[in-house]
Amino acid sequence: MDGLAVRADGTYLDGTFGRGGHARGVLQRLGPQGQLLVMDKDPEAIAVAMQLATVDARLHWRRGSFAELAQWSATARGLDGILLDLGVSSPQLDVAARGFSFGKDGPLDMRMDPETGESAAQWLAHASEKDIADVLWVHGEERQSRRIARAIVARRAQEPLLRTAQLADLIASVMPRGDSKTHPATRSFQAIRIHINRELSDLEAGLDAALQQLKPGGRLAVISFHSLEDRIAKQFLLRHAKAPPANRRMPVEVAFTPTLKLVGGAQKASAAELATNPRARSAVLRVAEKLQVAA
Repeated sequence: MDGLAVRADGTYLDGTFGRGGHARGVLQRLGPQGQLLVMDKDPEAIAVAMQLATVDARLHWRRGSFAELAQWSATARGLDGILLDLGVSSPQLDVAARGFSFGKDGPLDMRMDPETGESAAQWLAHASEKDIADVLWVHGEERQSRRIARAIVARRAQEPLLRTAQLADLIASVMPRGDSKTHPATRSFQAIRIHINRELSDLEAGLDAALQQLKPGGRLAVISFHSLEDRIAKQFLLRHAKAPPANRRMPVEVAFTPTLKLVGGAQKASAAELATNPRARSAVLRVAEKLQVAA
């Protein structure tokens, strides 16, 4: 909330509504003339947003990815602030039927929008061993990606992988036993989820759209939960805030006009917050403000 610096009469967008925690925080700071636009892929999240909109006319909702925020006519006049809280939401993790968690047996789905695209089970049923290994390595930084992909292809020849427990147990059976307290399937589940939901490509598109729709002086706040997301957010903000390093081989220095100003550095949850919300332990917040650029 401090990063967004909410103005009472401003127009803000929460691109990841979830169950409305951040949205309610913004609404508390808005005056009667303020507006809050919310988006989410998840129909269960949008159902909560619709209900909230019936009691607060300042809230407007749209089902879809924040990657498409610039296509929403409600953003056309510009936004005073945009919040992106990336990754999977707590309700998605906690409900076994959504198929996100290896800790709870459920259908191997993992879609944030369960009515669109392939489920994890459908993708694993036909993807090549190389494609599976590439996803585990690129999106999960899983060192045993090839071994796990080989095991998945061998197992699916015997029986379909339809349950989260099936996949988690299979991965655990082929992973070397170490001292780590982290479940062996953690990186693989993360990687498959990111691939199924196109999370990184959506983030890149969403950041571009956010910069386009922000008004000068408007704030962009991005909360990341793993290094891949945070790297994309960090590099995007730096690319628009800082001139690239000088290149001695270039005969003419390329002019650079910043379009963003960084607001502080990377911020993490306090000890007090972690005591009540342990899932914030890996969260990183980055904030930037859009600059006025002379025509």
